[in-house]
Amino acid sequence: MPEIPEVKAVLLDFGGVVAEEGFKNGLHSIALDHGLDPDIVISTAFKITYEIGFVLGKVREDAFWRAMRNRFPFRGEDRDLTEQILSRFILRLWMLHIASDLKAIGMVVGILSDQCHWLEELDQRHGFFRYFDHIFNSYHLHISKKDPEIFDMISQRLHIDPANILFVDDHEAHILRARQKGLQTILYENKASFIRQLTGIICGTLEIEICLPSLASSVSE
Repeated sequence: MPEIPEVKAVLLDFGGVVAEEGFKNGLHSIALDHGLDPDIVISTAFKITYEIGFVLGKVREDAFWRAMRNRFPFRGEDRDLTEQILSRFILRLWMLHIASDLKAIGMVVGILSDQCHWLEELDQRHGFFRYFDHIFNSYHLHISKKDPEIFDMISQRLHIDPANILFVDDHEAHILRARQKGLQTILYENKASFIRQLTGIICGTLEIEICLPSLASSVSE
């Protein structure tokens, strides 16, 4: 059996991994408030973010909500709608503790997210950027995880071979593109499976309490 390359960097998606998926959850609530089908509103919103370049830094939230209002009879101010989304990006504190542990054992740790300027706004509220060495946000990179070349770009910026990078995301399509570029991956499905997979990849034969102390405490939660 071939030896698995050593992991030198760990990249975590934001919504759905570092935090609860606020974009989906917020839009679900907005849809219900307006008597609309949440699945249609959510799928339309994701499509729009890429169509108008919101996720690529080409426009700001006013253009996003204008495009959404062209399709749905939303009431209220744009910022009130935005707040319904931002308030649902609930940070997973245990994940931030894991990021700290990974840095403590010499890993490069970053966020790699298809996000907009809301990510910086969320950091201003909660101060989570300090847990990471790098923040790779599609809004500033002008390339998203729908383009496999993003993984080459990040590898080059980190000066780390793709085989030595572990990427964690809750979207299988992003995971498949990362694998095609040679990254190691974990598809985030739930806390228990993530901890099991991360422990196996990072800790190897080391005791979990020595390798990643926060993981050891998370197992018993």
